Amino acid sequence: MVLFGIGTDYILFLMFRYRERLRAGEDPKTAMVSAVTRAGEAIASAAGAVIIAFLALVLSTLALFRSLGPALAIAVFVTLLAGLTLIPAIVSLLGPRVFWPSRTWRAEPSGARFAAIGGAMGRHPARFALAAGLVMAAFAVAAFGFHPNFDLNASSASKTAESTVWNTQLLKGEPAGATEPSDVYLRSTGGAPLAPGELPAYQARLAAVPGVGQVSPPLLSPHGNVADFRVTLTDNPQSSQAINVVKGPLRDAAHHDAPAGTTALVGGTTAVYVDIQAAVSHDYAVVFPVAAILIMIILGLVLRSAVAPWYLLASVGLGFGATLGSTVLVFQRLQGQAGLIFLLPVIMYMFVVALGTDYNILMISRLREEARAGRSPREAAAQAVRHAGPTIGAAGLILAGSFASLMLAGQSTLSQMGFAISVGIAVAAFVMALFFTPALTALIGRAAHLWSLMAIRRINRTYHTGMMATAPGAKPALFTIRANAPRRSPCSRRR
Repeated sequence: MVLFGIGTDYILFLMFRYRERLRAGEDPKTAMVSAVTRAGEAIASAAGAVIIAFLALVLSTLALFRSLGPALAIAVFVTLLAGLTLIPAIVSLLGPRVFWPSRTWRAEPSGARFAAIGGAMGRHPARFALAAGLVMAAFAVAAFGFHPNFDLNASSASKTAESTVWNTQLLKGEPAGATEPSDVYLRSTGGAPLAPGELPAYQARLAAVPGVGQVSPPLLSPHGNVADFRVTLTDNPQSSQAINVVKGPLRDAAHHDAPAGTTALVGGTTAVYVDIQAAVSHDYAVVFPVAAILIMIILGLVLRSAVAPWYLLASVGLGFGATLGSTVLVFQRLQGQAGLIFLLPVIMYMFVVALGTDYNILMISRLREEARAGRSPREAAAQAVRHAGPTIGAAGLILAGSFASLMLAGQSTLSQMGFAISVGIAVAAFVMALFFTPALTALIGRAAHLWSLMAIRRINRTYHTGMMATAPGAKPALFTIRANAPRRSPCSRRR
């Protein structure tokens, strides 16, 4: 799924630029060289940031994520190689026939909608940035109501399945926890047999814990040094209520009330979920910040800017929060479900961070290209939306529509995944990359493309010098010339 999304994006980024160069009058092979030269940097930069984000999963305490991260990173790298070598080679051989049977590639589309959006953004960037930011922030607030749900069985099988019918019939006369009881193992620390007189009292203390339905008499090991107390909870073993019982009062009572010379361990399915929840919470507190720092470093090196990575990463974070918040509103608030699958934030991390970074890099690269052509920040934003908007819009529409089909499965887990992924892609493409990022870049101005604070101070000094040297109301000539002049490499200056 991840490679489907990323591979589609990279091919679309390349093909849209290839078609643009063909319309400019270049022959097919030269057009592909120009497309790879111009779009290849953005594609490689996006892939690098995504690879770093996936490799950050090796810091997870769960083996599932530690193996998933490097596997995805390798897959993205292979996809990048194919996108910059295999696809350009095949398209170069086919030439314009790759667009068969359509011939509309010869005429540049008017792009009226994206041109109108870009023009309006160039005139009022603050309005676009504020509107997009408020929309994402409003939905992101709802993300604080996220409740992880570990009950995958209830959301996977239909009500008529034999296992579901068995579960329903069983719970008519038993506590909800009878399907998967928890276990408390009481073990002698010195290896001596447990005192039989202490076991009934320990059993009674466990049964008195709130949320415990019943505790069976202990089963002793052959040597008598280990006792197994089967604990049946009153709630579904995979529910948040049962997890809270095991995490808190049951484990506290089992450890604190253990007789002298013994130790207690609480196990079972619910205890597994308790430990997974703790590990996932730890991973969120470690993996996400590390990934953010590494992505910022990559963005700074690639974009050669000390300013852009900050608001690009902030926009990705807002998009992540808006996606999670909208999913919480639909499934927990409107549909009344107990929670969302516990892996959903990680799944969203892989899609929203990956694709959101892709779209942002594509847009900021086009913004920088337009700025280097001598356009003002607002003009550059308008042109970037006009030219890069169709690419991002097409990629977002294809992927969001494809993953939205998962909601037709009639199964809660796939419905949540399909909704979250499709909404995340839509937010990344149509709110973040098309509105928030270019509008903020237009507001920040040329400082968004600056590499160091020294360069910012230099431009500020030049600007104030120009203001003093010109009459009131006139443009500062010195600042205008230096700011609008295309950047030249050291080699061109030597020539």
